[in-house]
Amino acid sequence: MADTNPPDIKRGQGKTRGGTSGKVADFRYKRPSRPNKRPRKNGQAPREPKARGEPSGKQAHAQARNQGPAQAQAQSAPMPRGRNQAYAALDLGTNNCRLLIARPSGENFTVIDAFSRVVRLGEGLAASGRLSDEAMERTLAALHVCAEKLRRRHVHLARSVATEACRRASNGAEFIERVREETGIALDIISAQEEARLAVLGCHILLEDGAGPAVIFDIGGGSTELVLVEPSGAVPRILDWMSVPWGVVSLTDTVDGSDDTTDLRLDRYRRMRKTVLDSFRPFAERVREFAKGQHPIRLLGTSGTVTTLASLHLELPQYDRQAVDGLILPSVAMRDISVRLSHMSGADRRQLPCIGDDRANLVVAGCAILESILDIWPSETLGVADRGIREGILRSLMAADATGESSRAALQRMREQDV
Repeated sequence: MADTNPPDIKRGQGKTRGGTSGKVADFRYKRPSRPNKRPRKNGQAPREPKARGEPSGKQAHAQARNQGPAQAQAQSAPMPRGRNQAYAALDLGTNNCRLLIARPSGENFTVIDAFSRVVRLGEGLAASGRLSDEAMERTLAALHVCAEKLRRRHVHLARSVATEACRRASNGAEFIERVREETGIALDIISAQEEARLAVLGCHILLEDGAGPAVIFDIGGGSTELVLVEPSGAVPRILDWMSVPWGVVSLTDTVDGSDDTTDLRLDRYRRMRKTVLDSFRPFAERVREFAKGQHPIRLLGTSGTVTTLASLHLELPQYDRQAVDGLILPSVAMRDISVRLSHMSGADRRQLPCIGDDRANLVVAGCAILESILDIWPSETLGVADRGIREGILRSLMAADATGESSRAALQRMREQDV
């Protein structure tokens, strides 16, 4: 799997934008032996197996005790040099733990290893203000897997970040220190502004063509970031941004309600939407003049919510990153799916492909956030990105390292001339 590089070819309904985000080979998406295989003509794709060789939580803890911190292991191992060096980006969110390991490939990069697991780190945080013992244990088990991958891939440079759950939790810093001691991974609790910047850096290439500003949004587990950008040059210029403390986990935990009847479900959904709209209002007021401009504001969403809804729109039997990433869909289609999900019971949502148990209870909150965004900026289309913070980190690391190499080379030439 590690050296398999499926092309950025998009399939399915709707327009697509290809990208220069790097060729991605992720254990979640494709069998390593046949990454380019198309769905069968009858619409049934082969069942995706679980990734092999991934230790369980207990096994990972045992490996860590026997092997020591990942960073120490990496320092003692032979380090690849040149353009074959591996870089890593780890994003620990409120709901997911995700890792990408990549090598530079021209102006882009090729992912050689990846990992993603739902850890629900922020479960119960809204009520208690603390990370629970159960959530921390689940997360540590996932991070031990990440540490082993970092060690095995001889990672040259890595950046590991934690977002809203660790920002809000009273024991967030304590947990970060525990992670460092037990896994060797040094997590950096980044600000909401840095989170927004990295998301833009990772996915802006998928913005729909057009003039004028655009809004890139990231619906996370514990927060949602909205960024108004002006595409210009290699990286868009950020004109304004906002972060609100409502993601799929925090909104679900905060807005109580019953799943027993359709009326009760819709009442909760309306309250979710009002909560989010009230939080978005200051940002909406600030960017109102841009929305009245000659060119309509384009929208690009990077989150599990938009990729899940796009999968339902395409009627995919299982998630396929190549079919979803870069897709441009009618906004009305995403609204229709959101409304349909808000009417359904949790049991019915679990039966839908690409949702399952992990997202059945959280996807409704994501729909409420997405519809609130579409209420403020009624764009005819919506871009979908299955890329974001991790890709932004990788680009930053590679660019900084390349700049450093150029500076070191120039300094060495100056020294040689002085001799």
